[in-house]
Amino acid sequence: MSPAEPAEDPRPGTDRTAGRPEDEAPETAAETDTEPAEETDAPQDVWSARRDLWHHSPGIMLGSSAAIGGSLVGGDQHGVSGGRVVGDVIMGSKTEIHYGGWAGPAYASGDLPQDVLERLTALFAGCETFDTALAVLRTERVVVLTGAPFTGRRTAALNLLRQVGASPVCILDPDTSPAELPLELGSSQGFLLGDMITRRNQPLRESHLRAVQAKLAEHGSYLVITAGLHTSFEDTVRTTQWKPPAPEAVLRAHLGARVTEDEAGALLRLAATRDFLARQHQLREVVAFSQELAAYARGERRAEELERFSLTAVEQQVQEWFDDGTVSLHDKAFLIALAAFDEGPYALTAELSDLLYGFLLNIEEGGVRARIPVFGTSIAKRLQLARARRYPENEHTEWGPVRQMKSAFLDDRTPMALLVEVWTGHPSSRPALVRWLKRLAEDGRPLVRNRAAATAAVLAAADLPSAMALLIEPWAAARRYRFCLAAANALTLAHLLDTPNIPRILHDWCTEESGRIRWTAIRAYALLGPEMPEVALAALSGAARDVDAEAAGGEEAEELVHSTAVLLLSGAGPTVLSRLAGFLQDEQSVRDLALRAFLEACTKAEDDVDEARPALLAWYARAAVATGVEDDRLLVSLWRAALGERAHTGAALDTLRDWVRQADTDPESEAALSALLPSLAVAGPDHQRLSHLLRTVPGAHGGPPPSAAARLLAALTPALPTARS
Repeated sequence: MSPAEPAEDPRPGTDRTAGRPEDEAPETAAETDTEPAEETDAPQDVWSARRDLWHHSPGIMLGSSAAIGGSLVGGDQHGVSGGRVVGDVIMGSKTEIHYGGWAGPAYASGDLPQDVLERLTALFAGCETFDTALAVLRTERVVVLTGAPFTGRRTAALNLLRQVGASPVCILDPDTSPAELPLELGSSQGFLLGDMITRRNQPLRESHLRAVQAKLAEHGSYLVITAGLHTSFEDTVRTTQWKPPAPEAVLRAHLGARVTEDEAGALLRLAATRDFLARQHQLREVVAFSQELAAYARGERRAEELERFSLTAVEQQVQEWFDDGTVSLHDKAFLIALAAFDEGPYALTAELSDLLYGFLLNIEEGGVRARIPVFGTSIAKRLQLARARRYPENEHTEWGPVRQMKSAFLDDRTPMALLVEVWTGHPSSRPALVRWLKRLAEDGRPLVRNRAAATAAVLAAADLPSAMALLIEPWAAARRYRFCLAAANALTLAHLLDTPNIPRILHDWCTEESGRIRWTAIRAYALLGPEMPEVALAALSGAARDVDAEAAGGEEAEELVHSTAVLLLSGAGPTVLSRLAGFLQDEQSVRDLALRAFLEACTKAEDDVDEARPALLAWYARAAVATGVEDDRLLVSLWRAALGERAHTGAALDTLRDWVRQADTDPESEAALSALLPSLAVAGPDHQRLSHLLRTVPGAHGGPPPSAAARLLAALTPALPTARS
């Protein structure tokens, strides 16, 4: 490159002449809602919001937990697979990993002595790709080895040169231009050009390689070029894709040089080793782990240090990404977006990473508007840099499953480690992250909104005070319910990640005067209640006492009902049922909460599937034949109270009509109703009410009366008292 030629800016582009767009005007940390005061939205119902949260939260965060998902009634409550991971990421000791390799800068130029060459290649583990590259080198005298960073390309290149007897080896400057390459080939027998640097307008062409071959043939020498992510080629250039040997083969080779054969076998059988090999670690990490295993065999390392090593390697890789000046800001924005949308659609991740890039550039360049090329971004190179993969899988949508091309990190611990590193290790990025997450939280797509909440939860687990002040509290106090829901979801997921003090926050918020903050706490109790049912019900019933008569039909009161109903149909159902039955003896506001929540739960189908058996009817059927439980008696008591109280009678009868229609197509539901209805007919008004209902129940969609009604009436008749004369 001539001195007058400017170096290519690695960033997608900046516009230093454009004015700052209104959309990118600075926002205060607490600003979460910029719409006119009268512009609000309706809250998403708790049932669909819970389902969206379960479908769209990262798998490592929820794992097998049934606190949110799982069956509606009697679901098991497991631990959260991600809790231990994020706890280790935040609380674990920071162990430095020192990778092996030749001394000095990775791309230092000059001759490599023979003894150093032999030392660096002595433990090389061969593979099929190496044999292919060796055949090309022997025939063509030059081979271009492409592949991902830290997969052993450099060691393979040196071993290729050693195998053809090319010594000494001269290390060339990676910034050598393709046109100048033949001029750099001196009298050495072997040459290595590692991670060749090219420009888009100066790619490596076939004509360059022909000139190189002619020069190599003059001296009987050989050249290996390793290509990085940003090396540009002409289409006709023949390259060899490097696929490294299996990590276990590399680990065995290095252990063989450090310990005895018996010790190596024992070390390979360790649980920490099996766990390490089960994850797709880079070969440099495998080599470093072999050193740790050898130190363990000498008594210099503890078992917990071996177990910690794998996660430490992930953390160190994340730190390298953000400390490396050669990784562009655009790529760093993509890494952050991929961490937030791990296991999500690639196109969505890329779209939203560009939005984050604009916010980050606004901080770094002081008001510069981002210029992002529409085309030209290589998906393969992006994912290679991120150590991620792309795969097809169905994505849940409101219209049903849709096939999507998704992307995810190879190591499922990377997303949390990355988000924690950015939030705590690079606080200058916080204003951009806050703006970005705000935009995600108000997005129309459920996946985007829920990933905003999940990301906020990870940040809260890493630094609760900052995440609360900058994200969650402003969201909870916002006018728009989308932000309130994001706050509730964030607190829910943060608690599942073992973040301390979340129950205390919810308790305090439930007593707040602000309606939005109270609403947020009530919604969060619907999701977290199964983890702490007694605490949740105490808070919800306390909030019900505070709702005045004029607001009894408002959104907060409705949210209390729905949240309580969700708890009843959760894994903590038996505990909740017992408490609701006890609420019947409480003051009227709490009694109303219990009955309204009970009737709301009666409208939900088992496993939350339309047209399935009513969940509470199925629960009654199971309890009626079980021993040692009184759930059937408690359900009957709530039914009788609902039927007997004027404010709730109409809703109770409507629900029973729905159950009768459902029983017309489900024999098991009919059998359960046949047992339930007589237990409700204990007084004259109850008999008359139920008898009239069964004689007059209309069919579905205006059709003929359900035939099951007559059979249920026959089952009810023996319970009717003899009329007095």
